[in-house]
Amino acid sequence: MNSSKKIILSVAIPIPLNHLFDYLPPDNCNLQQLKAGLRVKVPFGKQTKIAVLIKIKTGDECDISKLKQAEAILDAEPLLSSKDIQLLNWAKYYYHHPIGDVFISAFPTALRKGKSTEPKSSTYFQLTATGKAADDSLLHNAPKQLALLKFLKSQKNTLSNVEIATHFKLWRAPLKALINKDYVRTCNAPGISDQNSLITQQTSLTANAQQLTAIQSITSQLDQFAVYLLEGVTGSGKTEVYLQIIEKVLARNQQVLVLLPEITLTPQLEARFKQRFAVPIETYHSQHSESQRQSAWLAMQKGNSPIMLGTRSALFTPMPKAGLIILDEEHDASFKQQEGFRFSARDVAIVRAKMLNIPIILGSATPSLESLYNVDKKRYQLLRLPHRAGNATPPRLALLDIRNQSLQEGLSPQLIRDIQRTLAKKEQVLLFLNRRGFAPTLICHSCGWVAQCSRCDANLVVHYQQQKLRCHHCACEQALPRQCIACKSEELKPLGLGTERVESALHYLFPEHKSVRLDRDSTQRKGALDQHLAAINQGQVDIILGTQMLAKGHHFPNVTLVVLLDVDSGLFSIDFHAPERLAQLIIQVAGRAGRAEKKGRVIMQTRQPEHPLLNTLILHGYQAFAKAALAERKSAELPPYSYQALLRSTSHEKDSAFEFLLAVAELINSHTSNGTLVLGPVAAPMAKRAGQFRYQLLLQHKKRKQLHLLLNWLMPEILKLKQARKIRWSLDIDPIDLY
Repeated sequence: MNSSKKIILSVAIPIPLNHLFDYLPPDNCNLQQLKAGLRVKVPFGKQTKIAVLIKIKTGDECDISKLKQAEAILDAEPLLSSKDIQLLNWAKYYYHHPIGDVFISAFPTALRKGKSTEPKSSTYFQLTATGKAADDSLLHNAPKQLALLKFLKSQKNTLSNVEIATHFKLWRAPLKALINKDYVRTCNAPGISDQNSLITQQTSLTANAQQLTAIQSITSQLDQFAVYLLEGVTGSGKTEVYLQIIEKVLARNQQVLVLLPEITLTPQLEARFKQRFAVPIETYHSQHSESQRQSAWLAMQKGNSPIMLGTRSALFTPMPKAGLIILDEEHDASFKQQEGFRFSARDVAIVRAKMLNIPIILGSATPSLESLYNVDKKRYQLLRLPHRAGNATPPRLALLDIRNQSLQEGLSPQLIRDIQRTLAKKEQVLLFLNRRGFAPTLICHSCGWVAQCSRCDANLVVHYQQQKLRCHHCACEQALPRQCIACKSEELKPLGLGTERVESALHYLFPEHKSVRLDRDSTQRKGALDQHLAAINQGQVDIILGTQMLAKGHHFPNVTLVVLLDVDSGLFSIDFHAPERLAQLIIQVAGRAGRAEKKGRVIMQTRQPEHPLLNTLILHGYQAFAKAALAERKSAELPPYSYQALLRSTSHEKDSAFEFLLAVAELINSHTSNGTLVLGPVAAPMAKRAGQFRYQLLLQHKKRKQLHLLLNWLMPEILKLKQARKIRWSLDIDPIDLY
């Protein structure tokens, strides 16, 4: 023990303090095995915390007499490599966030809790000869068994209980029944696939000239860092480009990380990857259990799996044999973490690729203005796919002026006729409305009373099917009232459109046609979205109505008419990001039309038919809009021509939140703002949310370095303010929402 007292462990603990803590090694610790990247169990106050070992010091560097002893070293080998630690240290400095929170975010939840890295033994299953030959009609009275049998038939490989659990919530009973019927049997674990045997059911498609140029440009430089912006119109075959490049990376025995913005896109892409590659493919997102995420993370960390498909949370997964990073839909706001450690997965992924000296591909039909700016500055290489793959042609966009029109629950007479004509040709229609619920407002026709949330500056949304009023910001809900709270009148009217309300109108207007609503309310049950998508692709649905979850990634070959029921709501906003978001949304939704042989049409209902944004998109496309938008940003000195940091404060007391940011502003002005523009404090656009009053202070500078120099000085000073102890506050670097 005497020798161990000379060794000090500096660890990062997940608490809101931005420094390391020193501990003595635990008893019976092998000092030679102590390396940065290990998890350490340490006492902290009256609690025990799981920390990450960052560096090892000797007792000569500080006084060890008051140091506590760590309880245990949890890992035999570091879980984070030196490159992983380098990246996380960079993220800590860039986002000015507590080091413990940053480092612990690299781990899946189970490992954050101190769980063992030793994998639980899996049980493996495969179809018997009887199961392979079984007729589906034999199980028509056992739908869960039938669904599981079909799934097993669709998979060429042996499956583990973990893989089955990923796709089926209640799988044990139907699987046991299939085993009893001799349709399925347990078997030994399969060996790791030979990574040189890359092709399974499908071979590569024949690339067109633009795809081939993109593939060759990237594969010719796989051994060095570069950022490629793959700008491809919807349906242009970006995924095929990814697959052919990945094939080359796998042949080099390297690993690939593919990041996606939405959980709903992961199963579709996973299926396509499994059809192409006979290698283990991991998926990582919040709908997986803790054990599933841990298993996937460790498979990559140990180099046992060459591909991971994941959402933002998969970004920091270790890759000892890193070869390529891909961000699909790079413009998507989902890549920015909005709570706690507020990092941009896109920006950090680029830094990671540079540290690893590997290429990174950013794919999008509607690239962010920041990425297009970086192309202009020669930091990124632009690769364009201007044409749809195969014989598909771009959809025709048109504005439909609904001023002075008699609308039926948001549907104009002309639109109803267009839908009828499309359905008569046995083609599908997609309606887009980015508001769930029945109506966004409940108003009294007698006195004008409006149902408002008591905890937010927002109206309660009518959910008619559940007979509820619900706040979409804090989730508070109450029963739908029968009479006005203010005047007791029963003349309560739903005002505005929601997907529920439009769904009711569709049932009335098109009673002979099957419609389906896809929003967060209708797809809460596990597997519900997959069932709806399967029904759509099998032609069992005529009209698809949905929110933003329909905007990207989905391929509906028989959809020839896409309708945006209300584009005006996105035209007027105090946030300078709003026009870019609206343009991207319009193009992404429009991209669902005419993706196969049949021509597609896109109709946008509007009361602003002369609006320049809408007309620029229709007449000249997204590139023209982006060029004009960047020119506006430049003249206004807004990002990407400047750099921003947003300080937010929240408190149950209105004055406390404001006074804190006022003190911060005075702190900056009394020091030196070094040319930093200090705007505020002002109330947030939604000044009250979930019972908290919210204020903002915006810092902006033309040079990134100068802004961060100010923040380096400012952050420790803020902690000294007495007002900081009364409220909750946060710092958002490169904010994408001024909400």
